[in-house]
Amino acid sequence: MAAAAEQAAMVELVELLAPAAGEAARAGAAEAALALSGDAAGRRLLAGRPEALTALLELAAGPYPPAGPCPPAARHALGCLVNVSAEPEAREPLLAGLHALLNLLPGGAACGVLANLCREREAARRVLQGLRERGTGMDPLLQALGEPQPPPQLGPLLCNLSQLPEGRRGLLDRSRCSVQRLLPFTQYRDSVIHRRGIVGALRNCCFQYEDHEWLLSEEVDILPFLLLPLAGPEEFPEEEMERLPVDLQYLPQDKQREEEPDIRKMLLEAIMLLTATKAGRRALRDRGTYPVLRELHRWERHPGVLLACRKLIQVLIGDEPGPGMENLLEVKIPEEVEQELQRLDREEEQQQEGEQEEPPR
Repeated sequence: MAAAAEQAAMVELVELLAPAAGEAARAGAAEAALALSGDAAGRRLLAGRPEALTALLELAAGPYPPAGPCPPAARHALGCLVNVSAEPEAREPLLAGLHALLNLLPGGAACGVLANLCREREAARRVLQGLRERGTGMDPLLQALGEPQPPPQLGPLLCNLSQLPEGRRGLLDRSRCSVQRLLPFTQYRDSVIHRRGIVGALRNCCFQYEDHEWLLSEEVDILPFLLLPLAGPEEFPEEEMERLPVDLQYLPQDKQREEEPDIRKMLLEAIMLLTATKAGRRALRDRGTYPVLRELHRWERHPGVLLACRKLIQVLIGDEPGPGMENLLEVKIPEEVEQELQRLDREEEQQQEGEQEEPPR
């Protein structure tokens, strides 16, 4: 009986979302749908009704007058879609309306829906293709970074799009200075969601080892933006201080490190990727990366971040790889060896919980 009642309620909801129901009824139905999407059971129920998702998307997409705030009905519909888009069953119905979603960019709710959809690689590929077909590519997203307060969901969307090589190419387009627009947000305080997404996108861009020399050059100068959130107020000997990038020299006594452990770990992973080539390792050593990491290691308490920091320090202070292994991203590791290394990493991380260790010297 309960299932039958749920289905009847969903049929009624879809009818009330249709244009024929009138503006007031549609607004009430959208508000009810938003409330329904507030828990897992409601999201699953909505995700299983493609006609409801289509009606919500049509309501969200308008058309509405270009000037003025978003009508409450459209705002409620978009809020519901953000919640439901995290459900795998909603992916295909929403991607069927991709054109309408792209028309809503760079609005925050549209970024949120697309960010959720793009967690899956094939969906991210379809979104990138849709952006290319519109002739704009990633420009609307990158331009939104220049707003006084970019949508918080923009960072996660850029991160998920950059999981694909074609997404990374869009961010690494040298003619548009695209990646440079991301850099200031590694210390963006207004939204941890946006900051986390931007750092993830930068980390993904660092997988393109052919761009490392450019990323580390004065044209981009990515290193200070990755190191500064990891740096604290510690003072360094003059010799070490002079090797640091200018932005990391003589930091104030109230300088705070990045507060989120997962973001600190992504920053370390990005720097680790930059050590893939011999030129990258040399650049990081020459610019005082080790002292910053040494002090981070002394301060850090999170086991996963501590392990990532130690591995990076070992690369920087260790011997250079032998001939034919200079590019660490091109070294082929047998699957069984990789699995064993992952197992050892997990064991080491577990052993570190509750422990504090001195960094290698």
